[in-house]
Amino acid sequence: MSLLTVAGLRAGYGHIEALHGVDVTVREGEAVTIIGANGAGKTTLLRAIAGLLSPTAGQVHLGDKQMTGRPAEACVRAGICLVPEGRQVFQELPVHDNLMLGAYHRRRDDLEHDLASVYVLFPALAGRRNQLAGTLSGGEQQMLAIGRGLLSKPRVLLLDEPSLGLAPIAVREVTAKLVALVAQGMTVLLVEQNARAALQVASRGYVLAQGEVVVEGPTAELMDDPRVRSAYLGSRNAPTPNRSGI
Repeated sequence: MSLLTVAGLRAGYGHIEALHGVDVTVREGEAVTIIGANGAGKTTLLRAIAGLLSPTAGQVHLGDKQMTGRPAEACVRAGICLVPEGRQVFQELPVHDNLMLGAYHRRRDDLEHDLASVYVLFPALAGRRNQLAGTLSGGEQQMLAIGRGLLSKPRVLLLDEPSLGLAPIAVREVTAKLVALVAQGMTVLLVEQNARAALQVASRGYVLAQGEVVVEGPTAELMDDPRVRSAYLGSRNAPTPNRSGI
């Protein structure tokens, strides 16, 4: 059964439409990825789902709840949490305070278990809970941003480019943590330019090009698709993609 359903979504900025009728579904406990080049509309899609951008047409449902056009705070309370591109941690606050900001809408007396779970998932943070976030490495800041999102107790976690700006070793570590998170049952919609990392985390994927879904399917099939391999996985022998494909 679909937990997150996006149907015919159109959205943009002023007179510029960035999404042209996008359909995406994510089942409960599933990880789905959206891959595509810069300007494909990936971040716009997440912003529209998370209530940071009002769609001009289409529908967003979380379970049986109509979420289309609802403000970001209402989306968080309903269970949609966006971990933004660039991490956006509060650099002059300690790790612990950054995490607690993710739980601003929750009662403080039911947080201890979830906070402990975040520290188990990200033990590097546990040893740095009193350290200023701005002194962490890029990979640790990304883990902090994800942990902050988890403390909102999301039903679905939206991740925007979690590998952006990270060294290869940090990408591998963050990817492994996301795999573990999905194995624990978290529902994830992951936007990435790093297609190899994204396809390791997700079981299904969509390829977005110029605001439209042009390919979709299980990640194993996407990894074998010559158009996807040529455009995003660096296959030397695959044909050059074009607008009729990707």
